[in-house]
Amino acid sequence: MIERLPPNHPPERFYRGGARISAFRGEPVAAEFEPEDWIGSTTTIFGEEELGLTRLAEGMLFRDAVEADPAYWLGADHVARWGDDVRLLVKLLDAGQRLPVHAHPDDAFAARHLGNGHGKAEAWYILEGGTVHLGLTRQVGEAELATLVESQHVDELLGLLHRIEVSPGDVVWVPPGMLHAIGAGVLLLELQQPEDLSILLEWRDFALDGTADGHLGLGFDVALRAVQRTATPRGALPGLVRTAPSSGSVLPAAADPFFRLERLPVDRPITIRPGFAVLVIREGEVVLGDQVAPRGSTWLVPAGTGPLSIDGVGEILVARPPAAEGAGHT
Repeated sequence: MIERLPPNHPPERFYRGGARISAFRGEPVAAEFEPEDWIGSTTTIFGEEELGLTRLAEGMLFRDAVEADPAYWLGADHVARWGDDVRLLVKLLDAGQRLPVHAHPDDAFAARHLGNGHGKAEAWYILEGGTVHLGLTRQVGEAELATLVESQHVDELLGLLHRIEVSPGDVVWVPPGMLHAIGAGVLLLELQQPEDLSILLEWRDFALDGTADGHLGLGFDVALRAVQRTATPRGALPGLVRTAPSSGSVLPAAADPFFRLERLPVDRPITIRPGFAVLVIREGEVVLGDQVAPRGSTWLVPAGTGPLSIDGVGEILVARPPAAEGAGHT
């Protein structure tokens, strides 16, 4: 059966935020440095054993529940292709301050240097708008980039990225390797590969030691090889940032091998097809099967639940892992 999830705020992150998540979910205000809610997480914070994992209502870790019965949670086709690998992590993220300039490795780099099963592609659905910084405006040499990081010339580093204004309902696709930063005041839903792998090029104004923690334990001479140093032409930005359609699949085709996201308006009884999904009620109040789901609530839907009937008035964001049979919609 479907399961409503409580908040899962890893504490003492290195940047401020959390109040917008609390307001969206209609819950008491989070601590100042709890800017993320990890939803349906089988992923731990880098270097931790359990921190970041979702715990189900009966107390079992979601990771353990999937390992115990992967076909029920993920579906037979998914298990036949990927086993008990959920292949998805969903987060709410509230940028109480601008995040540092950073990038994430791709699958090949993560496997070669870290022994991880995934890199970290990600995409954002904007809930409250502001500024994001994405992709280099010009090509940057290896030595130049290393110097900017070592000297912490933050203004120059940030100035190399495209500055883009985003509004509620916009979606942003962030391929692995692409430098990016989320501006202060932005609230978003993030879909990503299930890893916590960030290469931090900036740390001057943050509660972290970037010289020790910014390079995934690899040293910057290795970690910066994962960063895309070629320019992203302004003409390519519409392929990365766009307004979501009012219903249906909202991400570009380039995201299909990693995850899928559907925007689902509800103003009459409908049914969504079987399959593992994470649901976020973006607006209104709906009924999922026989459970009332208010705005801001988050839900796990096991594949074994079968078709899910939905009624009420509102809008749901439906996040799923990649289609086991290939590219497809939710």
